[in-house]
This record gives sequence, structure tokens and C-alpha cells, in this order.
Amino acid sequence: MTAARQALIQRFREEGSIQGDIVKVDSFLNHMVDPALMRVVGQDLAERFKSNGINKILTAESSGIMVAQAVATELNIPFIFAKKKRSVTMKKFYTASSYSYTKQEATTLYVSHEVLQPGERILFIDDFFAKGTTLKALTEIIRQARAELAGCAVIINKSKREDIESILHLNELKTLQKPK
Repeated sequence: MTAARQALIQRFREEGSIQGDIVKVDSFLNHMVDPALMRVVGQDLAERFKSNGINKILTAESSGIMVAQAVATELNIPFIFAKKKRSVTMKKFYTASSYSYTKQEATTLYVSHEVLQPGERILFIDDFFAKGTTLKALTEIIRQARAELAGCAVIINKSKREDIESILHLNELKTLQKPK
């Protein structure tokens, strides 16, 4: 068992819960972030892609940022976060729509032409993978840029997709939850 997996399981047992398909990890992952835990998570996910020739990491604002930074630090490459609002300095950009089932809202994601170049090998990173709407939007942005999606990784995979690298899966977490 990896250090990241062990640490996440311990924290989930102590502070996490599941409400339907919603994994509540606000006190250490996606509202308040434990930097020591992020370092271990970053090391784990980076190890899986260190030989893949990744040029940049791409995530969506905002909950994917902490994971992307941790992995990017380990791989010593830049990371990009797709913005939910286009700033006035972003003159040329790629764009795609995404829908958050957790937040129950649609959003448009923007990435500047300046930061995503044709031919780059991109690693998609996020905290969770659920229905794939964020990945679908960012894959469209990568396609527009004529870059290449070289891998996908998340902390927790809530889907049935097996091509998404993850440290934990929702089904595993359900077995850890204490009965109420």
C-alpha cells in the first residue's frame, strides 16, 4: 500500500464521509487542504507518469489546483488551470463547457493560447473523477490546441472507468465508512 493511499484512508476514517455519491473530505482535501497530505499525493501520482514525457499538467479551477501543483512540483513541470472566467488579458483562448453535478451548475472553461502549445503532452489532474464532464471539456481544449492528452489522474475515482489513474476508488471508501 502506498504512503498516499494509507494517509488518505486514515484521514477518511477520521474525518471523511459519504453522502450518496458525494464524498465529503472538506477538512483535508477540497475546502481546507493539508499540504503534507498533498505532498504525498503528488509524489504518488507523479511516480506513475514520470516516464511518460509529460510537458504540462492541466486541471480546472479550483479544486484541481492543489493536486496539479503537487504533481507538477514532483515532475518539475508547469501546470495550467483552466479558468472559469476570462480575464481581460486573455486575448486568444481555447474554451469548452463543463457541468458540475456537485455544484449543480454549468461553467465555461478558458485556457490562453499563450500557455498551451501544439504538440505538448498533457496530463489531466483533478481531485475527483465522477461523470467525466471536466475531463471532456479539457480534452476539447487540448484538441483545440493540437496538443495530446497523455494521461489522466485523480485522487478519488467515483466512476467505473479503469483508464483513470487514482489513489482510491469510491467503492473502497464505501467499505471504510462507519455505519450510522
